[in-house]
Amino acid sequence: MKKNIVKGISFFFPIITFYLFEFYTHNPFTTMKVPIQFLNIFFFELMALFLYFLTGRIKLAMHIETVFFGIIGLANYYVIDFRSAPIMPWDIFSLKTAASVANNYKYTVKKETVFVVLGFVLLFLAETLFYKKIQHKILAFSKKTWHIRSAGIILCLFLLYGFTCMLHQDSTISKFGMYDKLFTPTVMSKRDGTAVAFLMELKYVTVDKPDSYSTDKAKELLSSYEITDTDTSNSQKPNIIVIMNEAFSDPAVLGPFETNEDYMPFVHSILSGDVDNTVSGYLNVSVLGGNTANTEFEFLTGNTMAFLPQGSVAYQQYVKSEIPSLASHLKALGYDTIAMHPYNSTGWNRNTVYPLLGFDTSYFIRDWKNPEKIRKYVSDKACYDKIISLYEEKEEDTPFFIFNVTMQNHSSYSEEFDNFTPNIELIDAKSKVLNNYLSLMQISDTAIENLVTYFAQEEDPTMIVFFGDHQPTNSVVNAVWKLNGKSSDSLTDEEEALRYKVPFFIWTNYDIQTEINIETSANYLSTRILQAASLPLSDFTNYLDTLQKNYPVLTNIRVVDSFGNSSTVKEVEQNVNDYAIMQYYQLFGHK
Repeated sequence: MKKNIVKGISFFFPIITFYLFEFYTHNPFTTMKVPIQFLNIFFFELMALFLYFLTGRIKLAMHIETVFFGIIGLANYYVIDFRSAPIMPWDIFSLKTAASVANNYKYTVKKETVFVVLGFVLLFLAETLFYKKIQHKILAFSKKTWHIRSAGIILCLFLLYGFTCMLHQDSTISKFGMYDKLFTPTVMSKRDGTAVAFLMELKYVTVDKPDSYSTDKAKELLSSYEITDTDTSNSQKPNIIVIMNEAFSDPAVLGPFETNEDYMPFVHSILSGDVDNTVSGYLNVSVLGGNTANTEFEFLTGNTMAFLPQGSVAYQQYVKSEIPSLASHLKALGYDTIAMHPYNSTGWNRNTVYPLLGFDTSYFIRDWKNPEKIRKYVSDKACYDKIISLYEEKEEDTPFFIFNVTMQNHSSYSEEFDNFTPNIELIDAKSKVLNNYLSLMQISDTAIENLVTYFAQEEDPTMIVFFGDHQPTNSVVNAVWKLNGKSSDSLTDEEEALRYKVPFFIWTNYDIQTEINIETSANYLSTRILQAASLPLSDFTNYLDTLQKNYPVLTNIRVVDSFGNSSTVKEVEQNVNDYAIMQYYQLFGHK
């Protein structure tokens, strides 16, 4: 009788763990359907059973599960706060990068989160007292029953595998009414449960071959877009400087708001067409609040994250050998190719990826000697000073291509520093983080204007390309939504898409036709650069030039056709299957 009571009460501990785990980020009773809650409960019960067989002690098993999910839940709470997306399977590849910037965030805790942490502590104490009181050894295994425990472990692993496979089936998703839209992982975790959503995402760890894929077909497609006349001996070959500015964006795309002064007057003047020899507009990217490397990947290679798993990081998972890129193409045309990033070389594996993309030289934080810093990071001005130094030292007859990823504007935006005084203030609203963020944008705006001014006085033909990698997290722009009667939980699909737009411009110190209001995406930008430089396109960028006429925006968030109709890449996959085939070949097929 006592044994059955212990079993019965032990059954409830994993259930309590599940609900506490979800309460870190949302109320599961309001966001999750009851059948889906049972799916999550099954997983937690299965994990408890697995730990029971593994340890041979019921109390130890319950303690391990409680502590593990208590810590993981808190970590997930902060990950969502910092990047507006939960922990995903691919984040295991980003642990080193995450650790390198973890101390740069301000860790605040809401009172609701404190209650959840206390709940886990009380649950741990309850488990301790309960099993101590009822002599929990009645459910302990002896050393002689190792074969039963081994069989139990194998059975649990088999059930976990089967459960995960079941979650990957369309029939299961339909039967339980589950949410499977990977482009909104936060919503997915709220509706399906954090653990179940994580298991569902495992389906996308590997990249499937596109329909009708073969190596021969990929080669045939690429050769059909090859440009045979690539004689550039008489072309001017301008210097090309690309600035991918950390977290640079204009929150005004989300809704109007007023400030005490313009926070990016120079960029706004370019976007308005007031600066000659510029092409400008908005760049649609595939990431929000983080995963900078994916915007890099799309820009440099012309590939798109739309054909890769949501949440994956191409630099860490897929770039393992040489692949074609803007850098390798320009290198073949006689350019000196340089990558710059004033932070750790191992972040996003850049130290190993950049050579594979065709960069001759890479500069990282160790290559800046006592640079100017804004808050904790090397300033944009320090980056641009180094660019000017490299330009002044370069060989006269060799054009260079510099790709500079800045660091000045990296989150978080809530701390105070002696070397940073915010100048921008919201009118009709209060938001310290947004004031700080917009003040950083103003500093970046001044720095890029000064760089343009320098090269405007130089005779060497030079192009400067400037764009942001992503917008900041929801916590930064909440004030903008509030002023416009919106919130992150009530956005339409079109309003959600606005979160992935950043300004871009191409400026030259030689004559090009000025264009404004260009709507494009990161995968097409390198093609526009080659065209503005009057340089030959590669076979792949020539294809992209054709594709962008029909689909001027193509990201993993959405696809926009030439008529302005918005859809997902899955809805138009047959129309872009050639793109998927060529991308798969360049990433995986040619090896």
